[in-house]
Amino acid sequence: MRFGSPSRRASALGVALAVIGAGVAALTPVAAAAPGAPGTRPSFCGHDSRSTPFSRYLCAQPGDLLDVRIGDVHPTQPSLGYDEVYYKLGRYTLGKDTINKKFDDWCEADGRTAAATVSSGARLDDPSSFTCELPVGAETADSVAPMKTVVIGPGGEPFLTDGHHTLTSFYETPDGGADLHVRLRVQANLSNLTRQSFWDEMKAHKWVYLRDPEGRQVTVNKLPASVGLANFTDDKYRSLLYFGRDIGYAQNGLPFQEFYWGSWVRDAKPIDLAGWNPNDLDNYLATVKSLTETMTALPKGAVVDSGFTAAELGALDRWNDGSAASKGEFNKLSKPYSDAKPGKLAYTLEYKRAHGLG
Repeated sequence: MRFGSPSRRASALGVALAVIGAGVAALTPVAAAAPGAPGTRPSFCGHDSRSTPFSRYLCAQPGDLLDVRIGDVHPTQPSLGYDEVYYKLGRYTLGKDTINKKFDDWCEADGRTAAATVSSGARLDDPSSFTCELPVGAETADSVAPMKTVVIGPGGEPFLTDGHHTLTSFYETPDGGADLHVRLRVQANLSNLTRQSFWDEMKAHKWVYLRDPEGRQVTVNKLPASVGLANFTDDKYRSLLYFGRDIGYAQNGLPFQEFYWGSWVRDAKPIDLAGWNPNDLDNYLATVKSLTETMTALPKGAVVDSGFTAAELGALDRWNDGSAASKGEFNKLSKPYSDAKPGKLAYTLEYKRAHGLG
């Protein structure tokens, strides 16, 4: 479905369509001479592109894998779980992997599974220095499924609906930054709507989360303008939930899934967090264990937050997916930084210690 139809076309303006696999496309403007006769206006998919810095995103269609400069994306949530970003940055800068996980993460985010080859001195901002398992054009349904998502808003502005932690980690890593590019999967193009109608549609689809870490409502004009840690408030409940993945719940594609669980932790107080020390590995682990055990004990029909039930929010049938604490995901999470394969919490705490964030 196209949003609007082309009006008068400028004869000297070309737009090149780069096809990314079957049915996957991104639009890239090509250099052109002055646009047509005096008084004519260049048009992209029925839009006057002259007044928007986001014109190259205007014609993106649902399902497209759209190349995006990460500094262009507009967040749809006010907060991040900082500890999740600290884990990723710890893994990228203090990691013990044969191939730095940042390249795996970038390739996965780009719809191409994982890194295949990484040259000495490779950098995220130099795509020629590494390769992904799948070349552009060879994406599969499975490789595209975990990609981060975007909705095209008024003026072509890209609104990020999933991937705030990942893109912020790319933004913060030394070889990333606002000019780093990655592809995002387009959920919808709402660029033909007014600003008010756009936000009404975003709210109706639950593609925006408008509560701060204390549960207070946030207006859309107070959302961050870009990714990057400094633009978000820190939601400690969201951090806690991140480390409970595949121990108390599984991700299921629901936007802002962990924020709903985090609101339950804050408001229903299912466990006592008075003694939680987010700078101590054993204490953090014990807190994750207590919370996830409580999550899996909930009746599947119990309403957790915003009308969503435990089942709808991915609660597991059994704690740690039925494994003992010495096995499974909880065992992986428990590994200290001294281990050959440290757990996520260990990387988080080591990064905070190294940067004086504890």
